[in-house]
Amino acid sequence: MAITVYGASGYTGRLVAAELRRRGFSVVLAGRDGDRLRALATELADTEPGDSVDGRKVEIATRQVGVEDPAALADAFRGSDVVVNVAGPFALVGEPVVRAAIEAGVPYLDTTAEQLFVKKVFDEFSDPAQNAGVAVVPSVGFDIVPGDLLANVVGSRVEQATDLLVAYDVHDWDMSRGTVRSAFGALTSGTFVYSDGGWRPGDGTTPYEAVTFPGNVEPTPVISWAGPEVITVPRHVPTDRLSVVINASIVTPEFAQLLQLPAETVATIIDNLAEGPDDTRRAAARFTIVAEATGADGRRARGVLHASDIYGSTAVIVAEAVRRLLAQPPRAGVLSPAQAFDAASFLDFLVPHGYSWDVQTPADAPAAQ
Repeated sequence: MAITVYGASGYTGRLVAAELRRRGFSVVLAGRDGDRLRALATELADTEPGDSVDGRKVEIATRQVGVEDPAALADAFRGSDVVVNVAGPFALVGEPVVRAAIEAGVPYLDTTAEQLFVKKVFDEFSDPAQNAGVAVVPSVGFDIVPGDLLANVVGSRVEQATDLLVAYDVHDWDMSRGTVRSAFGALTSGTFVYSDGGWRPGDGTTPYEAVTFPGNVEPTPVISWAGPEVITVPRHVPTDRLSVVINASIVTPEFAQLLQLPAETVATIIDNLAEGPDDTRRAAARFTIVAEATGADGRRARGVLHASDIYGSTAVIVAEAVRRLLAQPPRAGVLSPAQAFDAASFLDFLVPHGYSWDVQTPADAPAAQ
C-alpha cells in the first residue's frame, strides 16, 4: 500500500516517512523541493523496511509538486491509499492539499495543531468529503490525538457533561522551526472557545487558573491554549463547555517577546532557527495530559496520560492512524480522531511506545481550580 506524505522533507515529515516505512508501507515522498525529497529517499533506502502490509515490496518514490498547482497536486495523489499532510503552516498551505486529496478520492490525514485551520476543514470540507466518499481526519499528532481520545473516554463516564477540561503539562519541548511558525500564527490570528453548547470567538481567557497535575506538589498555573480539541471534542462528547489549557511556563520570555514584534521581523527570526531538536533533545520532551469531565449530577471522571518524545510520538500516531484507516475505514466526511478510531484501543496501542494512561472517578477535590 502506498502512502503519500506531503511535506515529507520537513522535520516532522522525515520522522513520519521513516515510521511508515518501518511499519511496512510503501511511501511516496511529495513536496516542493525535489532535491530534498530525493535525498530523503536515498536515506530511507538505506534503512531496513518492515514487513509489507500487503505482501508487496516496500518501495520509495518521490513526487515534486507544489500547492500552487491544484490539478497537478490532485494528479500526484491519485493511486495513493492515504494522503498524510505534514506541510505547514496549514493556514497558508493546508487547504489546497485537503482539496486535492478529496478530488483524487483519497483518504486524508494531517498533523496540524492549528485550531482555526481545523475549524475551516470541518466547516468547508465536510460535505465535499462525504460526497467523494472519503474520510478526512485533521490533527493526527501528539497535540490532539491523545487529548481528543482521552476526552472521549472520560466523557463517556459521566451523564451529560456540563464541563470538560483538557490540560497539558509540557516540559523540555524544543519546538521545531515549523512548530514555532505555526504556533506564532495560531496565537496571533484569533481563537475559538466552546461554551453554552456552541463555538464563539475567544478572548484568550480561561475559567481555570491552575490545574493539579500528577507528580506536582502544588497546582500548576495554566493559560488558555488554542487546542484543536476545542473544535473536535464537542463533536463526539456532548458538553456545555470545553476548556483547553497548558502550563503557563510554556510561554517563555523569548516567545512572549516574539509575539510583540512585527510579523516581518518574526518571519526572519523564525527562518534562522534550527529546523528542529536533535534526537537526544527530541526524546527529552515529556508531557502529561489531564482530561476531566463533570456531569450534570456533579460526578466527575478524570483521565491522566503520560508520554515523552513529542515529534517521535506524532510519527507513531500517524502510522497507526494510517493502518487503522485502511483496516477499518470509517464513514466518509471530516472526522475527529475519536470519531475515526476507537479511543481506548488506540490509547492502549500507544502504551508499548512509552505512553501510560488511566481513567478514574475521583471522590475528592477536583484537578482544576
